Amino acid sequence: MKDLYFDKQGQPIDSEKWRELLKGKDYKIIKQTELENGKWVSTVWFGLNHNLGEGKPLIFETMVFPEKGKYSDLDCERYSTLEEALKGHEEMIKKWE
Repeated sequence: MKDLYFDKQGQPIDSEKWRELLKGKDYKIIKQTELENGKWVSTVWFGLNHNLGEGKPLIFETMVFPEKGKYSDLDCERYSTLEEALKGHEEMIKKWE
């Protein structure tokens, strides 16, 4: 069976460690940006592999919302590494500005 949970460095962890890390707001929030047009871009580590097929685990996610506090998402991308997630965050900002 493939690993399901990963830390921010992409190392497999057990469900107990995953639940512990998930409680840490500073650990799971990578970057959040409110755009001048009011849209909110949020990039987080969620540690749960959303890649149900082959390939690297997808454990980070960037979502765009109409505004902070309104959680009907407008866009979403998932990433395997912290570096990809940070780059993806900046790309979403450019896309939605």
